[in-house]
Amino acid sequence: MEKGYVQVYTGNGKGKTTAAIGLSTRAAGAGLKVSFIQFMKGQYTSELESFKKLGIEFYQGGRPEFIIGKAKKEDIEAAEKTLELAKEKATSGKYDVVVLDEVNVAIYLGLVSEEDILKLIEEKSDGTELVLTGRYATQKIMDKADLVTEMREIKHYFNAGVQERVGIER
Repeated sequence: MEKGYVQVYTGNGKGKTTAAIGLSTRAAGAGLKVSFIQFMKGQYTSELESFKKLGIEFYQGGRPEFIIGKAKKEDIEAAEKTLELAKEKATSGKYDVVVLDEVNVAIYLGLVSEEDILKLIEEKSDGTELVLTGRYATQKIMDKADLVTEMREIKHYFNAGVQERVGIER
């Protein structure tokens, strides 16, 4: 691509990762090279199978468990490793689309710094579309982005006790 923009998908509603997956599959279908990098996620998700079929690079940088309360040392180390990979992919000029899934939450939890992500936005290759997902996007991140979409929860079946379903939530 001649020019890659910065997109942010944030908010408390469902669909941020799903939107990024949709964009990634569209890009791959158009012959673009995509790297999808997940912060803080380490459990199997069904998109892995789709990504394999479409040739989308996929990396998970987290433990299978959710971070509850204070992050553990291994969470911070995993996030730092994931950030280094994200920098490599976003600045290499080899990728048309780089998704940093849940990076906004990683900032919120103090696993990576807002400054590091702002610097990454500045240093990304001109032709790379950078997509940042997750709740709690900071104002500075949103100000730096070219597109910001907020997913707002109006009603969610999880509140009625429905658990994650393979192929829908994971």
